[in-house]
Amino acid sequence: MLNFHKYEGAGNDFIMINNLNNKNTTLTSNQIRQLCDRHFGIGADGLILLQPSNNAECFMDYYNSDGTMAEMCGNGIRCTAKFFLSQTYPRGELNIDTRDGIKKIICNSDDTYSVDMGVPVFSHSDFPGESTMLEGYNFNCVSMGNPHAVAMVDNLDSIDLREIGPKIENNKIFPKKINVEFVEKMRENYFKVKVWERGCGATLACGTGACAVFATINKTARQDLATLGGEITLEFPGGKLFLSHNEQDHVILRGPTTFVFKGEI
Repeated sequence: MLNFHKYEGAGNDFIMINNLNNKNTTLTSNQIRQLCDRHFGIGADGLILLQPSNNAECFMDYYNSDGTMAEMCGNGIRCTAKFFLSQTYPRGELNIDTRDGIKKIICNSDDTYSVDMGVPVFSHSDFPGESTMLEGYNFNCVSMGNPHAVAMVDNLDSIDLREIGPKIENNKIFPKKINVEFVEKMRENYFKVKVWERGCGATLACGTGACAVFATINKTARQDLATLGGEITLEFPGGKLFLSHNEQDHVILRGPTTFVFKGEI
């Protein structure tokens, strides 16, 4: 039997498994797909094994719902923080090791979690250049530990995400595939976003995608979206995420996390 917990952040949901004592065997890609299946399994956008780390409080061993390994997940790491603290003891901040390095998480008084997501990278081997025209849209490419293609649009409701998302994700110019975000500005410092996640499909939110959107708009606007320490709001189908930057130009992601249920399978 496998014990699990289910968490979500802005509707982006994850199966969480405590393996801090190395009690569980390694899961195969097929097993992960079965567990994440919404009809025949638990159902989730991804699966996270809470693993021990020599360099931080724990290691976030993250997998997409198709069983593929992923470098980073912004909503997932906030859920990992809340899950870890529920399995250990409360504290105000902690460090979590990921395949994209160690991330610092601050537990806020309003039960949101803030993550230092690092510096966005606009030149990377995962994409051919900073911007490219695909399917009639101008995409700006940025890495937040994993690759993203971000397009600003005038009418988000007109985007057929399930039709265009796979075309961008699987385009041959992206050697490791890519996450896709479409963004519409609603008012000053408030934007709506739809996301197509690499290895998952359409999801209700994406943490690294939110960071990529923030970085892209900052870059293309040629000015800061928010004053230092201030925040902008990104509204996803599953909820809102809040973005800011610090003095080192690191992107700071803040948002809620919620325990959904636990069980065994």
